Amino acid sequence: MDYKADIRDIKFQLFEWLKIGKILDNEKYADWDAENIAMVIDEGLKLAQEQLAPCNEEGDRVGAQWNDGKVTLPEAFKPVWDTVREGGWIGLLADPEHGGMGLPEVVGTTVNEFFSGANPSLSLTFMLTRGAGTMIANFGTDEHKALFVEKLFAGEWGGTMCLTEAQAGSDVGASKAKAIPQDDGSYLISGEKIFITGGDHDLTENIIHLVLARTPDAPAGTKGLSLFIIPKIRVNPDGTLGEDNDVYTNNIEEKMGIHGSPTCTLVFGQNDKCQGFLLGEELHGMKLMFYLMNAARIEVGLQGSAAAGAAHQQALSYAKERLQSRHWKELRNPEAPQVAIVEHPDVRRMLLSSKAYLEAMRALLLQTSYYLDMSHLTEGEESERYHSYVEMLTPICKAWCSEWGVQVTHWCLQVHGGYGYTSDYPAEQLMRDAEIACIYEGTNGIQALDFVARKLPMNNGATIRDLLGRAEKTFKKLRSDPEMMEPAWMLAAALKQIETISKEITKRPDAIQLILLNAPPLLDMVGTVLGAHFLMDQAILAKTKLAEILAENGVGTDDKKAYKEFLKGNDEAAFYHNKVQTAIHFAYRALPTVAAKGAAIRSGEKTPFYAIM
Repeated sequence: MDYKADIRDIKFQLFEWLKIGKILDNEKYADWDAENIAMVIDEGLKLAQEQLAPCNEEGDRVGAQWNDGKVTLPEAFKPVWDTVREGGWIGLLADPEHGGMGLPEVVGTTVNEFFSGANPSLSLTFMLTRGAGTMIANFGTDEHKALFVEKLFAGEWGGTMCLTEAQAGSDVGASKAKAIPQDDGSYLISGEKIFITGGDHDLTENIIHLVLARTPDAPAGTKGLSLFIIPKIRVNPDGTLGEDNDVYTNNIEEKMGIHGSPTCTLVFGQNDKCQGFLLGEELHGMKLMFYLMNAARIEVGLQGSAAAGAAHQQALSYAKERLQSRHWKELRNPEAPQVAIVEHPDVRRMLLSSKAYLEAMRALLLQTSYYLDMSHLTEGEESERYHSYVEMLTPICKAWCSEWGVQVTHWCLQVHGGYGYTSDYPAEQLMRDAEIACIYEGTNGIQALDFVARKLPMNNGATIRDLLGRAEKTFKKLRSDPEMMEPAWMLAAALKQIETISKEITKRPDAIQLILLNAPPLLDMVGTVLGAHFLMDQAILAKTKLAEILAENGVGTDDKKAYKEFLKGNDEAAFYHNKVQTAIHFAYRALPTVAAKGAAIRSGEKTPFYAIM
């Protein structure tokens, strides 16, 4: 696959809009400046284009293979894994004391967009390996850190997280895997876990599993779960590998997409020889696992956004090359030549809608990553405030970005017409690969329930008021702007919808039923408002930058023809012009859905409870 990314928008959002210099000014990043960060980003994109993307199709067509308990991945994956490993990319965010680069979260989000967009299957293994390393680095004993962490961040060993069991999918508290304490401080593990991403493969010589299991006499439900480090191959005290650790791969799933990512059924201790080590304290397993899951949820949202980004670039290139039909101004002229389909109004609408949602998703993910960085770099109440922002935005990142990521891939497949439905172009694979992001790491319905039940009431509602208050400030900046006035007032109306519903719904006698029924649309309403706010906030900056360029070149906007010709010859001016147009388009196309969803919720309709199914 030929992978492209909108590097100009990415750098605009990082360096001009977010102004990550505030992060880089911290002594923690004394060795980094904006120029170095830009170089890292450029190298990450180059790696995605030259290494990950070319083997993506083989990953889809050949896929992971399971035979006699062992999993093999496509041959083309192995040299790419080695290249990524040798470049230190898996440990991009890890502390240098563990062999990592020690970069900020916002940079990791940017690079991971490239990796996931270029090859989602392989990038999942990077993600889980990095996640396992981070968990042990944060919560492991000194001995466990010495044995496992650097190997994971270096990509010499792989990593997984193992929650799901056949009878315990979203209901994790129903897990039955057992952990029996031994005299040497280890535990004897037994049980089966399903849907384990990267549960087995031949990219590394060892895989370190983080497994939820239940100790003897543990209470029922999630409170009875503990978390264990279980290597596929036992590790000797000197770091060398020992014997197999009684971890058997019983099966891999045949899936709709991400074929190059092995989704495994793992059996632990079928011969009563599976040794595990407690991570943290007993009965704290879910608390610790949420630390990993929350990070993974943001990355899964990024997976949806990355698929959308790759699909948009593919559709845009195709639309500029594909000749079909006459220009809309020449429809009555049978002698008129065919034009590139990018000239057709419906195609332009799909492309600009895709671009708008994509840039809104990117802004949401980068803003959340920025808050995560700031929560680490500040102290006391300020740190807690940033952390609360991350908590609030995490389910929105996961659910909103994955849902709209799929919709964008749909629009982009539609741009290809009939060819989009064939395997001649990557549009169909991108759409298949994107769908899983709506499901794993907690389905989007569960994310929505978490959002309305746990996150909205957080800090007595202060956190959500704070975040939506920022959107209100954007409205106030633009409410008198001739070009942006109407979109700004649409944003204000959408904010009012959310405020009204929040006050009204909790006062109703059927509040619980309505909240359970309408959690997903409520989350979508907030995600859409935040997306509009981010794009309009960026448009304010873009308008200023564009005005400076026009003034320098003595160009006005009154002569529309001359202005358009100038934009065609000046990439920077065209970029800022498009940022404004994208924000306007998103406002008109997305914000009306907030009112529609609000009307449905206020109606009190509850027929799903009454229907016979």
